[in-house]
Amino acid sequence: MDERSLVDLMRSMGVSDETVARVSRLWGKSAALNGGRTHLLLGHLLDTAAVAALMWDGYLSPSLRRRLDEISRGRGRAWFMWVCGIHDCGKACPAFQGLDEAEAAPVRATGLTWGRLPAGKPRKWRHDVAGGALLRARMRREWADDEAAGWVWPLVAGHHGAFPSASGLRVPYPDALGRGAGWAETQQAVVDVFTRAVGFDAFAEVKPAAALRKAEQLALSGLIVMADWIASDSASFPGLADAREISPAGAMRRAELAWSKLGFTPGWGHLVMPDRALAPLEDRLGVSPRASQWELVERAWSMPVPGLLVAEAPMGEGKTKAAFAAAEILAARFGLNGVFVAMPTQATSDPMYGQVLEWVRSFDPALESQVALLHGKRGFNRRWVEIWWEGRPDTADQPDGSVWDDFGAIDEDEDFGWQPGTKAQEDAERAGPPVWFLGNKRGLLTPFAVGTVDHLLYAATRTRHVMLRFAGLTGKVVIVDEVHAADVYMRQFLLEALRWLGQAGVPVVLLSATLPPAQRQAFVDAYLSGVLGKADTEEPVPTPAGYPCVTSASAVDGRPVVESSRTPTPAWRNPVDTQIEWLADSDKEGAAVASAAREAVRDGGVVLVVVNQVDRAQAIYRELAKTQFDGQLHLLHGRLSTGHRAERTERCLRLMGPQAGDDRPERMVVVATQLAEQSFDVDADLLITDLAPVDLLLQRIGRLHRHVGTRRPASHSAPRVLVTGVSPGPEGGRPRFLPTSETIYGRWSLLRAAALVAEAAGPLDPEAGDGHRGSGVWSIPAVVPDLVARAYGEAPVCPEGWDEEAAFRTWQAKEEQRRERAREFVLTRPREWGTTTLEGLHYAGSRMKSEEDLNAVVRDGDSGVEVVLVCRGPAGFTALDGTRLGMHGEVVVDDVVERLLAGSVRLPAALSNDGRALKPLSGWAAHPWLRYARALVLEEGYAQLGKSRLSYHQELGLEEERG
Repeated sequence: MDERSLVDLMRSMGVSDETVARVSRLWGKSAALNGGRTHLLLGHLLDTAAVAALMWDGYLSPSLRRRLDEISRGRGRAWFMWVCGIHDCGKACPAFQGLDEAEAAPVRATGLTWGRLPAGKPRKWRHDVAGGALLRARMRREWADDEAAGWVWPLVAGHHGAFPSASGLRVPYPDALGRGAGWAETQQAVVDVFTRAVGFDAFAEVKPAAALRKAEQLALSGLIVMADWIASDSASFPGLADAREISPAGAMRRAELAWSKLGFTPGWGHLVMPDRALAPLEDRLGVSPRASQWELVERAWSMPVPGLLVAEAPMGEGKTKAAFAAAEILAARFGLNGVFVAMPTQATSDPMYGQVLEWVRSFDPALESQVALLHGKRGFNRRWVEIWWEGRPDTADQPDGSVWDDFGAIDEDEDFGWQPGTKAQEDAERAGPPVWFLGNKRGLLTPFAVGTVDHLLYAATRTRHVMLRFAGLTGKVVIVDEVHAADVYMRQFLLEALRWLGQAGVPVVLLSATLPPAQRQAFVDAYLSGVLGKADTEEPVPTPAGYPCVTSASAVDGRPVVESSRTPTPAWRNPVDTQIEWLADSDKEGAAVASAAREAVRDGGVVLVVVNQVDRAQAIYRELAKTQFDGQLHLLHGRLSTGHRAERTERCLRLMGPQAGDDRPERMVVVATQLAEQSFDVDADLLITDLAPVDLLLQRIGRLHRHVGTRRPASHSAPRVLVTGVSPGPEGGRPRFLPTSETIYGRWSLLRAAALVAEAAGPLDPEAGDGHRGSGVWSIPAVVPDLVARAYGEAPVCPEGWDEEAAFRTWQAKEEQRRERAREFVLTRPREWGTTTLEGLHYAGSRMKSEEDLNAVVRDGDSGVEVVLVCRGPAGFTALDGTRLGMHGEVVVDDVVERLLAGSVRLPAALSNDGRALKPLSGWAAHPWLRYARALVLEEGYAQLGKSRLSYHQELGLEEERG
């Protein structure tokens, strides 16, 4: 790097002394907001370029480096430095330079003047937009290539999180950009000297030889933001107010010191290709490959280009390990350096985090510090806390909200990395995980990540800083487990994500045990539409020859290639006849369910009860508990406090999981809601389940007789399912369902499920007394694909008199309404998919203010507000577990904060409006983890919220009494 100062470099380029003096006074960071030291504009541009150089050397994936080399005639590193560093060139205009009077005075003294600037945001011209306007005009003039200019200028104009349209570049008032030759010459000199400093002789040399695809542009934009945020940390990049102290070499030294403190790694980097396809399974994962695992790995091995793999196999078949092996092969073949594993829930993310940790450690034990866990309750995952948090200050995870608003985005004219000069920054110098990734919106940027599928869906929303999330997905293999769990609303974001991932060349592996054929087709079409750049791609997916099966989709030379299993692949276990019976009961109190569970364990056994409603789960638990139940009894649902839920989930996995052994109880009943439906690796002797759509019903059955070698009482030697939550209709008419079940799933899908259950269990007969009926079986897993296909197919399956057609019309109308609601927030509309640049991407963009709001966007509405339960008595406040707080709720040490947050619970959705009115305790104002938390204060065990009286029971969780 050039040791000459930028002053000397400008003079060597023939820049006039007057212009040199002007450029040398332009400020980029004000002393007031930069740790007390002014930082000149050119200094920040060079700092950012130097950070970009180190990102290229030690962070970017080989695949992305290859693409940047292709579009820059082999000068990818310098071009990446340029495009990252040039982002703030728009600060060389009066609209920015006049924002701070103290900083503006020296600029005016050089002869750069302006008139009165308008006050207030409506007319304030942002420097990111100004930079786009400056560069667009110059690119079109000097590059003589509108296409190249058209995709590069949005990268600059969008670096504060939103991409404007070309019309948004219009100068809003005469002095915004600066009038007169002095401003024009100064702005040109800023761009020219920076361009020379990063290695180009002239601005014309920067012109790309080809365009990146739109999804690649989005990823690149996120990396520009990342470089900017790192270079904006004043503790590592202290302000320089003398241009003679600024040089390319000096900026590189500053960046190298900052980079060494951050602790970033390139993940796998250049991963070596295994010597044979089965090596990742056999040697690394210690698996004797099953046929279905071998097929998935073989498809990854033979796929000619990055593509989509859809693996369908029974529960417990080993899909996850096969996906890991496939990911290793795909990463080695296509130059990728990490993985993101998306799970349906927080509860399923935690055990997957443990699996990914062990897998990543097999490459290099040091890589475990590069595995992120992405969900709001990760602070209660012991392993994550041990690796990422022990000894870290609270401020690293939640920087000051005045600067870091979750989703309102950084909306000021200053850029921020994290809070400068805090202990959080100093702590980053220690060896260990790169705590920079703990900041908002950055989690996916870690080389390896496990989290809820929401984080994938967020990257497909039209929200600010979406580019940062998408950048975290590129350069990785994306694995989505339990992909069928996304409902029609969430599926719109998933399909949108697949389009963008396909266009970005990101391999995706989708896993499911119960995937309807229409969904398989939709996933393939979405991914291929991205690869081919068309919104309406329809490439028929061949019907798989059997189950398990693997479908692959890619495009070679612009032609789609879609293949499915051509010969039947045997499951690793032979089909097992599973007894299906009715237990008629549509009463919320669930007395019949409690009685059946009690009877089932009379001679021993482990029973799992899965119901569709928290109130019903609590009622069944109460009914069992009041009779002095002889055995262990557990309750698991979404209205337990965070701490209780984590403890009980861990306990159930220990007692019923694959390693239970002698810990498995002689008698036990677990009553749960849908939390136990998916990725819950437990083994029950008997399943009692509320009726649900067939694919979800089969998922629940996947918890039954799941593990080989489990000791079972003779009475439970064969798997058996009691289907409840439904009762006979009058005179053989359509059945009655729990109202909550209809609200969640819709009548049509429940009618179809009831009809298919009845084929095995016999009809729901009012004369049957206790409701037990029939002796039919489902051969699991052999019947899975046929049942799912029929449940979601077009042919009628219900008896006459059930009014299936009317139910279907109602269901279809609601599904379309939900699709339309989702389309308001997806990243692009179908008519926009053919556009080739990021211009105007954020028109009518969503302005999320908090993670709760964004969760509501991707999860279709209000999922309930989270509150922290505290108790108030004569002696003051206590946490839910009894830990004493100060008179105003103050906390003294950090472990008290953890105990407080362990008392977090989500309110029922109906109480969300009332819940949003709750405020933090006054004593929480100074604490970064508590200052935005809503406190629900229980006095004498109760709290009034709206028309509801709430209480919290240690066993039952949050209870609601309606007034």
